[in-house]
Amino acid sequence: MAKILVIDDERAIRNTLKEILEFEGYEVALAEDGQVGVDMAHAQTFDLIYTDVKMPGKDGMEVLDALVGACPIVMISGHGNIETAVEALKKGAFDFIEKPLDLNRLLVTTKNALEHNDLKAQIQSKSEEIKTLKQKVAEKDQMIGASPAIMRVREVINKVAPTEARVLITGSNGTGKEVVARLLHKHSARAAAPMVEVNCAAIPSELIESELFGHMKGSFTGAIKDRAGKFEQADGGTLFLDEIGDMSLAAQTKVLRALQENEITRVGSDKAIKVNVRVLAATNKDLVQEIAEGRFREDLFHRLNVIPIHIPSLDERKDDIPLLVQYFLEQICGEQGIRTKQFTSDAILALQQRTWPGNIRELRNVVERLIILTGDNITAQDVHDFA
Repeated sequence: MAKILVIDDERAIRNTLKEILEFEGYEVALAEDGQVGVDMAHAQTFDLIYTDVKMPGKDGMEVLDALVGACPIVMISGHGNIETAVEALKKGAFDFIEKPLDLNRLLVTTKNALEHNDLKAQIQSKSEEIKTLKQKVAEKDQMIGASPAIMRVREVINKVAPTEARVLITGSNGTGKEVVARLLHKHSARAAAPMVEVNCAAIPSELIESELFGHMKGSFTGAIKDRAGKFEQADGGTLFLDEIGDMSLAAQTKVLRALQENEITRVGSDKAIKVNVRVLAATNKDLVQEIAEGRFREDLFHRLNVIPIHIPSLDERKDDIPLLVQYFLEQICGEQGIRTKQFTSDAILALQQRTWPGNIRELRNVVERLIILTGDNITAQDVHDFA
C-alpha cells in the first residue's frame, strides 16, 4: 500500500485529501505545517508528498528544497500563478495543481506520480543488477597467479593490448585463452565497443560463413531475413575467433580476404561491406602441424600470428595453485551462499601433486566439488576421496 503525506495548514483541505486518498486505498499521513511535514518525511518513508505552497513558517517551496529527490512531490496552491508553477517544476516538483482541487485531476496525478516512483525504483534496481553483472564479469576476467610463466603472459598482454596488432593465443583446453582475449579487449582503445566471440568448433562448417559474414534473405533454406554476421556486429570493436583451428578451409579463405581488405560480403550478396575490426584468435591445436597436413592456410596463419601468446598449462605453473584455490573458494562460496571454508596446507599440497589435464577449468570443478561435499576444513584426505 502506497504511503502519502499531505502537508497543508488548512484542516479542511487535509481532511478532504485524506478521505479521498484513503477511499482509493492509500495510507495517508497529515502534517499541519511545513516543518512538521519535513520532520515526518525524514523520520519515515513516503511514496508521494502533497504540499501546500503558502503556509506560515516553512512554506511549500522550502519543503520542496528540503525533500526533493526523496519521492515525487506535488505542489498544491490556491494562489497559484505561472511563475510559481515553473519555479516549482524547475526545482524538481513532480506536478503543480491548483485549489479548489479537481477530483479527477487529483487521482490522475496521484496515479502518475506513484507509477513514476515505481518506474524509478525499477530502473534503479536494473542499474544495480547491471552493476553487479559487470562486477561479476570483471571478476571472471582476471588472470590469477604470480608464477614466472603467468607473469610473462601478463607482461605481453600489457604491451600488446593498447595496440591494433592481431594476436594468436595458443594453449590447451581450460588454460584461460578466453580470459586473455577479454583482457586484451578490456585494455585496448576499443574497450567501449563490443567484443564479439565466435566458437568456430561449435558451428557446423556449412553455417560458419553465414555466422561470420551474415546472409541475405533467401540465400539458403532457413534464411528468412537479412542477418548481419559477427564481423559486422564487432565493427569498431574486437572479434574473438576461438578454436580457429577447427574452421573449414573455405571459411579460412574468406576470413583471410576480410583481414586483407577490411571488408566482407554476406552470403547471397555481391555487395562489399567495410568493417573495422581487431581480430584475436585462439586455438588448442598446433597450427604449424595443421598447415603441414593441409588443414590450415599458411597465409592466414601469418596474418593472425602477429603477436603469439602461449598460455602455460596448469602443470607448468603449479606454484599458482594456492592462489587459484583461494580465488575459486571465495568466488564459489559467494555464488552459492555457502559459508567460506578453508583448505588445509596438506590439501593444497595434495592438489599441487596431482596432474591437471583439464587445467584451470578442471581445478575449479574440483574446488567446487570439495566445497559442496566436505566440511569446513578441507583436508588432503578430502582431496584423495573426492577429487
